[in-house]
Formats: sequence, structure tokens, C-alpha cells
Amino acid sequence: MDKVSLIKCNSYELDQVEYALENSLKLNGGLENYIKPGMKILVKCNLLMKKKPEECTTTHPAVVEALVNKLKAIGAIPIIGDSPGGLFTPRLLRGIYSATGMTDVAQRTGVELNFNTNSMEVSFPEGKIVKKLTVMELLQEVDAVITVAKLKTHGMTLYTGAVKNLFGVIPGMTKAEYHLRMNKIEDFSDALVDICEYAKPVLSIMDGVVGMEGDGPSAGVPRKIGAILASSSPHALDVVCASLVGIEPERVPTIQRAVERGLCSYSLDDIKLLGDSFDELRIDDFKLPVTGEISFLHRVFGSNSKLASLLNHHLGPKPYFNHDKCIGCRDCQRYCPPQAIEMINKKPVVDLKKCIRCYCCQELCPKKAVEIRRSWFFKMFK
Repeated sequence: MDKVSLIKCNSYELDQVEYALENSLKLNGGLENYIKPGMKILVKCNLLMKKKPEECTTTHPAVVEALVNKLKAIGAIPIIGDSPGGLFTPRLLRGIYSATGMTDVAQRTGVELNFNTNSMEVSFPEGKIVKKLTVMELLQEVDAVITVAKLKTHGMTLYTGAVKNLFGVIPGMTKAEYHLRMNKIEDFSDALVDICEYAKPVLSIMDGVVGMEGDGPSAGVPRKIGAILASSSPHALDVVCASLVGIEPERVPTIQRAVERGLCSYSLDDIKLLGDSFDELRIDDFKLPVTGEISFLHRVFGSNSKLASLLNHHLGPKPYFNHDKCIGCRDCQRYCPPQAIEMINKKPVVDLKKCIRCYCCQELCPKKAVEIRRSWFFKMFK
């Protein structure tokens, strides 16, 4: 039976985070059970984009600092890294590390920040949908991976946590290729599970002190949850975290795909919960993205994915560009996997016939100028 630990943490004060993380790891057998002296460890944070910690788009630096301190204390060699959305260059990494507080963590702790932007092709015959992957070269240089995710909603996958965080081992614009190749939510979710199984994190940690609700993963609003969670199973951790904020695990496509493979169960009864009371921390009014309607279509028409995808294309939510907020940076156009966005008079216009509803435009917009709007069909039920 998979174990997931949950420890209350009401603040990002370092001493409180260290206490919560220490106890959460102890309940999983202790860090020493997974990491040995001399091992190089990729601390895989969620560093989606250049955002300040208080915006709750990225893993909070206090959680990362607490972890790297513990790794150093047992003689391991942590390396902080991620391949954020968009381009993957040393210059852009410097800006993201600085904005997200990781540069300060590195300076205080003396740990390394990854600036290796090379990639490599790897074979993964065990994959269900992805048999070959393009991954960060850094994966070849480390002995183990710890995923340190941020608990958030997500426009495409409804929820993003430990499994989705590992999409960040796919470098830069290669992510757009994956979106384009696996443009159905079922296929993309299978690919995310494949990537997670390839990376094989030895531990998964969730920054659930303050998460993001609404239009995550970047345009939502911060929401206090008050917990740090950990598990050796990223899939079980996602089941618990989704349940903690009132999202039925059956609605999360990455969890659906993991359950089909026997990697986890939808039921909390099949997971050993350790630590503080789940019921005391549970949130029942966590705001979901408009795109939660997509999961409804796929649940109703789950046996006919082609019909569900067709209905989603015509009835599902669509991106809307607020030209008053838009600064004309062209990030939405630059990073659109199907190249469905054209700049007209320095403002974006989307071709909905080409749009694959991946919502990368919303995810990577620095000014929250992309809204996802309901169709007439779902407005009738509001």
C-alpha cells in the first residue's frame, strides 16, 4: 500500500517549512531511506515562468531550501533545476531563477543551479505512448530525481502536481512538439505518465502551503491550503492532493491513465495516510478552471474518445485574448504548438480551427491577458 504523509504548515517561514518537511519525510521512512551520501540529486521544482514566489505559480523557495539543506546534511549533492515553459537557454534560466527566489536559495546554501540546456534522446520501450523521449541532459548526470511540485489547477489537465511537474524534464520547445503530437487529452496524459515513469522520482514532495485555484497554472489566484505532503509514489500523492482540494481523482486525466496501468487507485482507502488530519485540511470550495468542463465531456463519453474530442472542439472552452491587457510580447504566438495564433496590429488573433485547446497561450502569458471562456452550451447550465 502506498503511503502519503501530510503535515500542517501555515507559513513559508523557513523554520516552519523545515519542521513540516522533516516530519513528512520521517513518516515516509526518512530521507536517508532514499538518498545516500555522494548521490547527485535533481531537485525538480516547478519553475513554469518568471514569477515571484508570492504569485504562487512556482514552487516556493522556502520548500526548496528546506529540502536542499536536508540533502546536504546527509552528504548528497543537490542540483536545482527545471526546463520552464518556452525557450530553454542559460539567459532565460537566470531570469527565472532570480525571479522565483532560486538564486537566493543557491547563494544561501551553496547548491548548484542547473544551466546545462543540452538535450538527449533516450529509449523507453516500457512507455505506453512514448517509446523515445527527448529529455534534459542533466538527467544523465544525476543519480536520482526528487519532484517538488506546486499544488495548482491546470487548464488542460484540471490539476497539476507531482506527475505533471515532470513534464519539465522535456527541454524547451520540445514540449510544444509533444502537445502537437499528442493533441488529445487522453494521449497527452498517457505521455505525461510515461515521462514520469521514465524519470522515476525517488520522492515526490508537494508544496501545498499556498496553492493556486481558478485559472491555473499561472493565471489563477493564490489559495491557502496549509500543508506539505510527501510520498514515494507521485501518483498516490496526486490522488491525495486532488482529493484534498475537493477534486475527484476520477476527473484528473493523468490519474485516470495511472489507474488504468495499475500505478495507483482512485480511493483514499487504498492509500495509507500519515500525519495530520486529512479531513481538517480538506477544502470543499477550491475554485476550478473553466476548462474543468473538458473532463466532464470525457467522463460522459469516455468510451468514445473521438466523440469526446469532437464535442470538446465545438462545445469546450476557448481562449479569448484581452487586447487591453496584452503587451504584444508574442509569447502566445511563439509558443503555440499548432501555430494557430497570428499577430494583427501587434495583437494576437487565434484560428480556432487550428487550436488544439492545450491552453499554452494562457499558461505562458506574463500578463494574464488570455482568458478561457465557456461556450454557449455550458453557459446554459450556469
